[in-house]
Amino acid sequence: MESTAESKFSDVDEYGFKRGEKFDYKNYGRFMDGYLKTLTRRRIKWEAILQQNPDLSLNPKLKRYIRKGIPGPYRADVWMIITGADAAKKKNPNLYNSLLNIDHFNKEISDSISIDLPRTFPDNIHFDSKKDRLFNILCAYAHHNRDVGYCQGLNYIAGLLLIVTDDEEKSFWLLKHIVENIVPQYHSHNMANLLRDLAVFRELVIRRVPAVNRHVEDLGLPYAVIASKWFICIFAEVLPVETVLRIWDCVFAEGYKIVFRAALAMFITHKADILACEDIAALANLFRDTMIQDSIVTDCHSFIEAMFSIRLKRSELESLRKVAVLNGN
Repeated sequence: MESTAESKFSDVDEYGFKRGEKFDYKNYGRFMDGYLKTLTRRRIKWEAILQQNPDLSLNPKLKRYIRKGIPGPYRADVWMIITGADAAKKKNPNLYNSLLNIDHFNKEISDSISIDLPRTFPDNIHFDSKKDRLFNILCAYAHHNRDVGYCQGLNYIAGLLLIVTDDEEKSFWLLKHIVENIVPQYHSHNMANLLRDLAVFRELVIRRVPAVNRHVEDLGLPYAVIASKWFICIFAEVLPVETVLRIWDCVFAEGYKIVFRAALAMFITHKADILACEDIAALANLFRDTMIQDSIVTDCHSFIEAMFSIRLKRSELESLRKVAVLNGN
């Protein structure tokens, strides 16, 4: 890969994604100078914890380690264990292959998946070779969970799982865990829980950064336009991939609350930028383009710290969810 004239970094990241035209190589270089040393230290610590706690029972120490990031070489197996996906796979070891051996896939579903394959990570130089495997995962899951079938957004989640695991079956079981346990009914036909949680998110913004909410609503940009993809894709195909994977480390360990933490952190860390927008076009461009690749979100370590600096209790979320349901969201 070629690097830019002013940077020692390639224009393609370690996962095969091309960096955007506005990618800030200078700030990224400063961040990586320290982060690479951190990754080395973290990998040594993870080697020790995997020996001490091979079952990865979630205790305060492991939770702290996960929040600081699971090293890439261990990520897929750690995700499988901490989610229970590995145990579920062992209980039903033939499920994935049996789904692939269905005589006739539903044509409408398989056609929808086929249409979305070329749209999945077109900026990833390695992904063309994975698209047949992605088709298998999505078709298998659609026929396993008929209530969901196939929904746009699942291609990005399953695609990123496949990049991380390089394993169809592991990707299938992790996708199943996400759709059924972490964000249930986000991807169903009526998207009931997605609409509910967007209403919850708006209320959280009102409570945490009321000036930001007033400005967003005064300019007239709906929360559904801003944040639907954040929640549907759990930030895949939204934020830089290393930041997404750090978020997913925490999501798999701690559940749906992390999605709200990440969404709130997007608003709070960009408060000044949001308030500086003078019209809806500028605000839409900020959310659609600038915010998702700036130095704040590229520095995954600081972004995760910002997420966990926000006071947020599960009881508050559950209370707001009940209110949203009563209000018809």
